[in-house]
Amino acid sequence: MSYRVAMDIGGTFTDVVCYDERSGAVTASKAPTTPGDLAEGVFAALERVVDDPAAISFFVHGTTQGLNALLERKGARVLLLASRGGRDVYQIARGNRDRMFDLRYRKPAPLVPRQDVMEAGGRLDYRGRELTPLDEESVRAAARRARAEGFDAVAVCLLFAFADPAHEIRAGEILRAELGDDVLVVLSHEVAREWREFERTSSAVLEAYTGPVVRRYLARIERRFAERGLGVPVHVMQSSGGLVNASYAMRRPLQTLLSGPVGGTMGGVAAARLLGRDNVICVDMGGTSFDVSLVVNGRPDVSAEARIEGHPVLMPIVNLHTIGAGGGSIAYAEAGALRVGPESAGAVPGPACYGRGGTRATVTDANVVLGRVDPAWFAGGLMTLDAEAAGAAVAELAEELDLDPLLLAEGICDVANAKMAQAIRTLTVEHGVEPREFALVAFGGAGAMHAAFIARELGISEVVVPRFPGAFSAWGMLEADVRRDLTHPYFRPQGALDGTDMSGNLLTLERESLAALSGQGVPEERRRVEHAVDMRYEGQDYTLTIPLRDAAEPAEPGFLAAIGARYAEAHTSRYGHATPEAPVEFVMLRSTGFGSFPRTAAAAVDAPVEAAPDVRDVIFDGEVHRTPVLRRSGLAGELAGPAIVVEETATTVVPPGCLVTVDDNGFLLLKVNT
Repeated sequence: MSYRVAMDIGGTFTDVVCYDERSGAVTASKAPTTPGDLAEGVFAALERVVDDPAAISFFVHGTTQGLNALLERKGARVLLLASRGGRDVYQIARGNRDRMFDLRYRKPAPLVPRQDVMEAGGRLDYRGRELTPLDEESVRAAARRARAEGFDAVAVCLLFAFADPAHEIRAGEILRAELGDDVLVVLSHEVAREWREFERTSSAVLEAYTGPVVRRYLARIERRFAERGLGVPVHVMQSSGGLVNASYAMRRPLQTLLSGPVGGTMGGVAAARLLGRDNVICVDMGGTSFDVSLVVNGRPDVSAEARIEGHPVLMPIVNLHTIGAGGGSIAYAEAGALRVGPESAGAVPGPACYGRGGTRATVTDANVVLGRVDPAWFAGGLMTLDAEAAGAAVAELAEELDLDPLLLAEGICDVANAKMAQAIRTLTVEHGVEPREFALVAFGGAGAMHAAFIARELGISEVVVPRFPGAFSAWGMLEADVRRDLTHPYFRPQGALDGTDMSGNLLTLERESLAALSGQGVPEERRRVEHAVDMRYEGQDYTLTIPLRDAAEPAEPGFLAAIGARYAEAHTSRYGHATPEAPVEFVMLRSTGFGSFPRTAAAAVDAPVEAAPDVRDVIFDGEVHRTPVLRRSGLAGELAGPAIVVEETATTVVPPGCLVTVDDNGFLLLKVNT
């Protein structure tokens, strides 16, 4: 066995990257995604890079099965079991008004209607001490209803289970004994052992809602791979940027919610390391969506909580901002103006130029009309685009808007670029981050086609196009670590802190993390654990996560002064001010176990292959430019734009006024004239 393989299943294409451990060669390919049975697209892509699945030594993939079920509201039917008197916690939610001046604002609709919430007797206090024993008969009543009415999952969220999960554990034992394996049982303390009842309930409901879909998909993939001779576990990308094997992912399916897009962020971490840069903006433009994430100080920008489609979720998650803007985004007229997206032509029927029945103009069709795509060598020659169909689709919309077709085609790209630039501002400028201090790492099938224009709009002077940009998210998965996150509630005011006790709790979490990594098959020498603590000023509601040097640090003299200064610095960075003299309090201990694998980034770069460029007319800023179309494998040294660079997984557009060079890693570096 000698191949390490990663796969990213997108809305339009399934991308695959294969690393040969013997030769160091990296190959990438793609196949159309098959929505009816995703496994078909998976194996079609795999066959392009590996002859025999039995030769695979490591396999990882990203899936958006859970996210798609949530976005399309096609998840499981969930019964929620809450503590007596707490039935309406999930329905009431929070009173925050996210869009203050939106007169039509409505809170996100709950995934579980009120009539599907039942109560269980029994109560703990805020310290986890039992006040009233669990009413086991009320749990059995919930099981009877779940079985009789055909619920797919039961979510259990009992008050103060984060302090002591004993009641939830017993409820889970009863439900699993009554319902068997046919109904997924989710316990909130297993999903998120953290305070805030509504957020913990929401997290448990999300896992129950998306879990059955994810479990069925992973079980089917494992079974199909086993039938074809794969002898190693299937690994899955987590929303945190780490990996777990499929058996764990089936137990904790919520962790895979953003599985696919996060692979690109981890690729950005690896690219930043290779480039010697601390800060990069990762942009992934595929056929359907545009995803933005950040790498700050060489690490992915990860939060301990997030909101997905308006629903709060408590778990480590890479901060991603996604909009409906991709190569398949449909352009249309509305009130006499041009609009682009979020509706996408997808893989079927796809853009008009795909020749699969699509007739509406898309961003890809606009690029074809402008000459920015090589129709004869799209996706490395796997597809031949129909330029006439693209022209007809754009011309039809141009007639509706009374515009010249070429002017409209460039307008479609400009509108899409403006939307994508705004998405980047949402994750940077709106959080006090200056995008001009970052490099832009562009990937996805269409990312490199638009990156220079997006960078110019944001004032970013450097764009990095990595190797295999169309399959970069898959490549990033090969660069990720196995990761397990553990938490322990730890409410202590500054004056009552016992550093030795805190250190002991962290050491317990560390042992659990190392044991979890061992269970994932990570060798001892490749395991490590990092610790952090959630802190806030007394009287505050929300916290900041402050890293610790190691588990023993809290027991050392001077710890309070050191961690207080660290917290003040983080508070200033986040909010622009701090109050160092104010007392702090500790809320949560966090330990993260990492298991590393050999990196693939040092793979050899192919020697340049000389080839005479094709020269064609390409439209930039309303003018025709004679532009060379070059194979990426033939590039070396420095090249001035305009130029079109084609390869197996993507097309890079170098506008006039830009310079492109190839670095030692085979990355394209574009200097953008801002």
